[in-house]
This record gives sequence, structure tokens and C-alpha cells, in this order.
Amino acid sequence: MTELSATLPQGHQPELVERYQHAIMNTFGPPKRVFVRGEGAHVWDSEGKRYLDLLGGLAVNALGHAHPTVLAAITSQLATLGHVSNFFATPAQIALAERLSAIVAGDSGQPAKVFFTNSGTEANEAAFKLSRRTGRTRIISMEGAFHGRSMGALALTHNPKYREPFEPLPGEVTFVPYGDAEALAAAIDDTVAAVVIEPIQGENGVVVPPDGYLRRARELTREHGSLLWFDEVQTGIGRTGHWLASQHEGVVADVVTLAKGLGNGFPIGACVATGAAAELLQPGSHGTTFGGNPVAAIAGLAVLQVIERDELLASVRRLGDHLEQRVDELDHPLVAGVRGRGLLRGIELTAEIAPACYETALEAGFVINAPRPNVLRLAPPLNLTAEQLDSFVDALPAILERSRG
Repeated sequence: MTELSATLPQGHQPELVERYQHAIMNTFGPPKRVFVRGEGAHVWDSEGKRYLDLLGGLAVNALGHAHPTVLAAITSQLATLGHVSNFFATPAQIALAERLSAIVAGDSGQPAKVFFTNSGTEANEAAFKLSRRTGRTRIISMEGAFHGRSMGALALTHNPKYREPFEPLPGEVTFVPYGDAEALAAAIDDTVAAVVIEPIQGENGVVVPPDGYLRRARELTREHGSLLWFDEVQTGIGRTGHWLASQHEGVVADVVTLAKGLGNGFPIGACVATGAAAELLQPGSHGTTFGGNPVAAIAGLAVLQVIERDELLASVRRLGDHLEQRVDELDHPLVAGVRGRGLLRGIELTAEIAPACYETALEAGFVINAPRPNVLRLAPPLNLTAEQLDSFVDALPAILERSRG
């Protein structure tokens, strides 16, 4: 134990939760557990109980906890050069920008450029501002969409519960039904600056659009001179078995926003623009103090390296299929099915018991969450094993039965 760690709060869960509530704003409610350590796909609470982390810090811990390659990269970079302002550049920043540009542009032959941020919300703010540089102000977003909690990102987020307390919000935003190409075609015209779409809606319960929807959105935005913007904050960086979820349909967007899994827990986000959109932000248009710092950049490079080195994209596809098959084989009356791709999965239930299942799963040693009353969401580390997934599926019937009450 270091001198600093010896000063951290110690004690049992109730005491720590009480201290939390006295010291931290009540934006999240009381914490369900106080975690003190993580390794691989597991975390431990302050009582020493171990949990299988199937939520991955909300799709953030792409390689699990304390991954040695990421840890070594961050430690080495921090010992060499921790921060400089964006008046200057660093090799890690340049290398990561080049790598992300190549991922987003794919084989389209288009140039791409990156603006680094510290989070997905900030990446979406950058994309929002970028869209204004087209000279247009209208944006089309989707019903069920979630893009963040800042004022700009919130303007693109559909849930009235999140929006109404903070209105009026920026922008001229029109919401259309998610996955409905005809509704999008009816709403878009030559006044639209951008159409923003999550290739899979994670916060709405892991909702996948119909096949061909993203391709049709690409056609419509090209027809009207509008930007196509994919929010891949949750779905990107291998989460669905491709670098980007939009690659399942082979669609290259004008703007892609990334974060979450890119840093494996180290704060980083990116707004990546292709083609002419890559030149819309110029000196003075936008800025950040910490975005693209060398430690965050080296963390991102390490994550991409491990995903590639360990062939995790193919593994994620196999594991996602394995999970879906195993859950289907349960043939449980409380399970309607499994949706999603790769390791972003929603287990749809036939009763609105998902919040109770979340609590019961915690007691059983599994971290999941309930984005909808009838949906359980799993977004585990990409390097999870089939055996670890099986342990949850084996426990699921008992979790469902106990949660039904």
C-alpha cells in the first residue's frame, strides 16, 4: 500500500456509501457497491466480494481491468511526458489520429482528420459545432437517441425526462423514428446540416435498425448535401465485432464520434471527419486543454494494438453468437430473445423485471444493467472467455426467478 492509498476511505459498504452521499452531488443516486480493485473481467468490492463485470464500465473497459499492455503504455508515457498544450504536438497524438483516420475512412479513399476530446459527450459537442460550419442549422436525430448530457448533446437526445428540465436547448432538432427510412426521407431536405444516428441504440435497450437502414441514410444525406454523423461512442472500437458498428453495412460517414472503449478507462474521445467535412473546423473554431494529451493517446494506441494483436474482432463475433445461442437454449418463459451484435447485447424479457434482475445479479456476483424495464444490457470486456459468459447464462434462470418475486 502506498502512502497515498493509505489515506483513502476504508470501511464497510454502508459507511462508504454514507460518506459518498455527503461528499458527491446526487446525480447518480446512492452507489450500489464501492469497488476497490479490478483484474481482467473481475472487480472486488470493499468487503472482498468478487464480481464478473459484464458491463465493462458501460462499454469502457474494452480489455478489462488493469490490462498489462495498457498499464505499461500509460506508465511509460506518464514517466516520459504527461501533458503539453495543443500549441504543441506529440508522437502518440499523431499516431493515434492516423490510426483512427484509417479506421473511419476504410477503403473509401477519402482523407480523414481527428479532433481529440476527453469523452463521448465532448466528441458529440465537437461534431455539433462542426455541423454548424456547413452554414446550415437543422439537425435530424432519432427517437430513442442518447448522445450525452451537455447542453448540445442533450439537444440531440430524445428522452423528455433528460431534456425538459433544461430547455430551451440549442439547435433546430427534428426527431424521427429510429430505423424508419421512409420517415427519414420525409424529414430530410436541403436545410438539414446533419443526420445523427447511433448504429445500435445502446441506452434505448440495444436496438438494432433494419438491414440497409444505414446505407439508405447515406444515400439520403448525399442527395441533400447533409452530413451523415454516426455516434459510435458505445458501438465503436470493436464492441460489435468490427472496428465500427457501421462497418457491418460498409457505410462511411462524414463524421464519426468515438470514446468509451478507446482508452480502456483512461478518459479519451474523438470526433473524426472524412472528406470535405474534415476541413470544416479551422483555427479558433474549437479547442480543448486535455484532449489528445500523450497519456490518453498512448492508451488508445495500446487498446487498438491489443485488439489487433489478439484478433479480438473475430473473437467478439464468436462470443456474441455463443451468448445468443446459450440464452436461446434456456427456452425460459421470461426471456423473449437476445438482440444486438458482438458483445453489445440486450436480453429482452417478457416482464418488466429488469431493474430487479440487476439487483439480483449483483447479489449473485454479476455486474449488468437495465437500460429499459424489460431489457438487460451486457457490454463486457472484449477479451472475456466463453466460460465466463457461460457462468452468467447458467445463473440467469435463478436470477430471473428470484427477480419475478
